[in-house]
Amino acid sequence: MARLGIRTTAAAMGAAVLLVTGCSSGDDLITIDPATAAVSPATTSTPDGVVHPYSGLIDSITFDPITRSAVVVANNPRSVLVVPADSLAGADPASAGRPTALDSDVRDVSIAADGNALLSMDRQVGKLNLASGELTTIPVDGQANSAVELTDGRIAIGTDNGSVHIVDPKTDQSQKVSGFASVDELAVTGDNLSALDHRQTSLTAINLEDGKLGVALRAGEGATHLATDRFGRILVTDTTGNELLVFTADPLLMHQRYPVGESPYAVAYDETADRVWVTLTATNEVVGFDLSSGIPVETRRFKTVRQPNSLAVDSSNGNLIVGSATGDGLQVIPSREN
Repeated sequence: MARLGIRTTAAAMGAAVLLVTGCSSGDDLITIDPATAAVSPATTSTPDGVVHPYSGLIDSITFDPITRSAVVVANNPRSVLVVPADSLAGADPASAGRPTALDSDVRDVSIAADGNALLSMDRQVGKLNLASGELTTIPVDGQANSAVELTDGRIAIGTDNGSVHIVDPKTDQSQKVSGFASVDELAVTGDNLSALDHRQTSLTAINLEDGKLGVALRAGEGATHLATDRFGRILVTDTTGNELLVFTADPLLMHQRYPVGESPYAVAYDETADRVWVTLTATNEVVGFDLSSGIPVETRRFKTVRQPNSLAVDSSNGNLIVGSATGDGLQVIPSREN
């Protein structure tokens, strides 16, 4: 942790309100309506990089560095497409992708080990082999909002009823941790597991040894998405509060909070350049920040397609992959200086 290059500020600690944790059913929790991305205005200038036509409203993009492929999830029509990174430079990357047929909407995608992706869906989590296209499923009691693979191979699944299910695919043994309003995104940093609850706009540590909730901190005014970096930090977009929040998990602390622009939404991390990228849906932009100085320092800013609700980065070359939720296409932006 010595290389974090961050400092705890008084403002950050003041905002990181300690929440009461325990074995609540979730019915007596104080909640808010989950934050949503601001509706983007029509674009008035040409987006940076290259924009490829794409059939569907792109809901999420996740990049796997092992197979060097992007998992693109779209609605209207529903589709999941695995696109090789090399095809993103072509004229029509969608035609080079491999589609996967599903019988349920995908709420979240995360990358597991050995070139697999976890697809969170209604009453199941799909494990998709990105090289072969083979899909296996794990049954879930309820709507799976999020799923991540732990370092020991178990799968942690967050549900809309406020529980985290820890499942061992090898033995089918499981444990359940309750007490959230909803578990919308999960973060694995080393041996630590943390849960983002949109309805409480909170980030909570989960004790995997005893299956109980740990410290919970307020995550701004309306947190929506998170990413992790190679230093064990958890990077959270506070969409309502227009800030980027930076936490560490061991122990759970907020180290930085910084205004980044109107309606920050999607977030991705370039581990090679050590940059965090955030989309701003109110202005159709994606902005890069260096976190090493103690506060985020803007490094680059690009114009995007309309409604840039999804974002991924290929850390091997720094290419940003931006998806439009209004049907304006799939955008690829070289982010590093030539």
